[in-house]
Amino acid sequence: MIKIWAKVMKKSKIIKQFVFERDENIDYSIFFDYLREICENLDIPTPVLIKTHLFNFAKYNVVRFDHNDFVETIEFDKLVLENIFA
Repeated sequence: MIKIWAKVMKKSKIIKQFVFERDENIDYSIFFDYLREICENLDIPTPVLIKTHLFNFAKYNVVRFDHNDFVETIEFDKLVLENIFA
């Protein structure tokens, strides 16, 4: 089962949140699809996903995206994805 808590942070406060759930094992080859669906539900742009982000999520159960990871201008400080089913 996949359960990812997505938090949009601004000045260390959560301004939006969403829990992404699936009844399947996590598949890192389609992690971008998970990220895209999470961002659509939060109504924010989708960040660029690189190998380092995947490694951080796999190893530490958390990944953070800041303004450098987005192509568009964002109105928040960071997007944090946390694996809460680990």
